Amino acid sequence: MPSAKARAIVYAWLALGVASVSAAAIFIRLADTNPVTFATYRMLIAAAMVIVPTLLRARGELFGLTWAEFVLLSASGLLLGLHFVMWTASLSLTSVASSVLLVTMAPIFVAVGSHVFLRERARRMTVAAIAISLAGGVLLAFGDLDWSDRRLLGDGLVLAGAITVGAHLLIGRKARRTVGNLPYITVVYLVAAASLLAAALASGAPMLGLPVETYFWIFVTALVPQAIGHSLLNWSLDHLSATKVAMAVRAEPLIATLVAIPVLGETPPWTVIPGGALILVGVFLALKGESTTAASA
Repeated sequence: MPSAKARAIVYAWLALGVASVSAAAIFIRLADTNPVTFATYRMLIAAAMVIVPTLLRARGELFGLTWAEFVLLSASGLLLGLHFVMWTASLSLTSVASSVLLVTMAPIFVAVGSHVFLRERARRMTVAAIAISLAGGVLLAFGDLDWSDRRLLGDGLVLAGAITVGAHLLIGRKARRTVGNLPYITVVYLVAAASLLAAALASGAPMLGLPVETYFWIFVTALVPQAIGHSLLNWSLDHLSATKVAMAVRAEPLIATLVAIPVLGETPPWTVIPGGALILVGVFLALKGESTTAASA
């Protein structure tokens, strides 16, 4: 049974991971470039950042992966790359609030997938947390409705991105049962980067001659939301269920929406306050349910 101090440490790192990934939408908007270009550079830089520490601290684990583990990690990497392309593209078609709201609907798919594939039954408190959080998301989105074709296309891409990142988390939860965090993120990031680079070359996405500001924001995104944020979320999968990690990320819409006010000048609707409150209540109940489960284990 983990101690209260150990659980507090896990939640602290998880909170930092959530805060880090919440900045991604802002950085993507500031970069203002082709979505495939952005996603490719993001993963190439992130992969480069984790290779050295992995070779220094977990070389044996990395080269000791079984074929089955490598296939599992490769599938996770492909899904992550696909997620980033679709989500990045959506941010040029819809608002930050709508984009981060819909992409963090992943807990629905993760909860169902965890029950079906991982045999992780969702507790009643977790189900209630998901319902409350989704209600907050619907309320938050209500004040941001726009039924234009452009907005609907963007929202559709985000929803597809939520499904792929949910599948990515499920595979990660299964893989982390036998694979350490550093080998896991290294293979996943490398596969995602390689697949995205192939897509960029095939589609003719511009990779050179971009504005200096674009390269800067790409690097910041690779460092903060990716190398720090997603790596901490993947680390959390070794200590918390995939559903709980996905639920924690539900705080992203509120954080990103609030940050978009001073940085992008996007004024959120009045629904951000009650909707954001419900989202945070859902996150709190999900993590409380995790603590109760751990304490009784």
